[in-house]
Amino acid sequence: MTSKQRVNDAVVGSTVLVVIIVMIAAVLWVNQSSLGDRSGKLHARVRDVGGVSLGSAVVIRGVKTGRVDQIALGDSGWVVVRFALDEGVELPSNPVVLFVSSSLFGEWQATILGADGLPVDRELRAAIAEASGARDTLPGALLPDIAQLTTVAGRIAGDVAEVADRVRTAFDDDAAKEMRSTIRSLADLSGELQRTVAKQSKNLDVVGADVQRGIADLSAAAAIIDSVARRIDATTSRGEITEIVTTVKQAAQQLLATTTQLRTLSVDVGRTQLQLEHAVANADSAFTKLNRGDGTLGLLMNDDRLYRNSDSAVVELRALLEDIRKNPRRYFNLRVF
Repeated sequence: MTSKQRVNDAVVGSTVLVVIIVMIAAVLWVNQSSLGDRSGKLHARVRDVGGVSLGSAVVIRGVKTGRVDQIALGDSGWVVVRFALDEGVELPSNPVVLFVSSSLFGEWQATILGADGLPVDRELRAAIAEASGARDTLPGALLPDIAQLTTVAGRIAGDVAEVADRVRTAFDDDAAKEMRSTIRSLADLSGELQRTVAKQSKNLDVVGADVQRGIADLSAAAAIIDSVARRIDATTSRGEITEIVTTVKQAAQQLLATTTQLRTLSVDVGRTQLQLEHAVANADSAFTKLNRGDGTLGLLMNDDRLYRNSDSAVVELRALLEDIRKNPRRYFNLRVF
């Protein structure tokens, strides 16, 4: 072998070695790996990692401090994610992991923060609590991205539209007619109650007048007794005791009559109250039957077929009378013998 061939072989070998070294360096750079890796390893578990993949950034307080270097399925439906953190990185107290979208171009990252800094979201905190408990593993949760939020908003808008359609269907013309009928019935009932109260108010006025007259009689009797008491001493010497006793007896009779009258008025008031309650109960029963369509009057109020049939019957009767007036011989055959 000549010296020239040896030189060519050395150049080719050197070129191949340089290409291999460059390719290895490129692969290490793409995977963000380094020789003699001294980064710390940290594990987290979550139900779903979303768009996080190998090489995604790990961020603490807004600073990139590592990368995701392994994603694997665990037991019971959990996903175990391993992070490679930079050397000397200090984790926040009570750390948790949130997998979030970092841009509108599909890039995702894993954010490590303290549990006290979690957003006020009941479902998010429930997911973090469910993922807690594993030894040497941080609990994690997935924050929905813009596409998921848009989907949820669209579903909510559809639900609102469906509810509005159901409300529009419920309050149709029939429902409006029934509501007007109910209001009309309530107005009639209110009028009936007003008339009943006015009638009973007159009775109460009469009772009040009778009570006032009774009180006046009692006052008169008290005045008579007082007058008699004042004259007792003056009349005892003149033989007027008998007259005083007679006056007291008359006053007692008036008092008894007044008491009897008051008792009668009390009975009348109780009877009037019972009549009022009975009238209100009958009115309520009648209105209920009318609204339900019971009886002739209920059918007349709730079924318009009777009105239409009656109207057509009247039209036919008028036509019959008109035909009888024009052609009486068709219906009456008179013969003179």
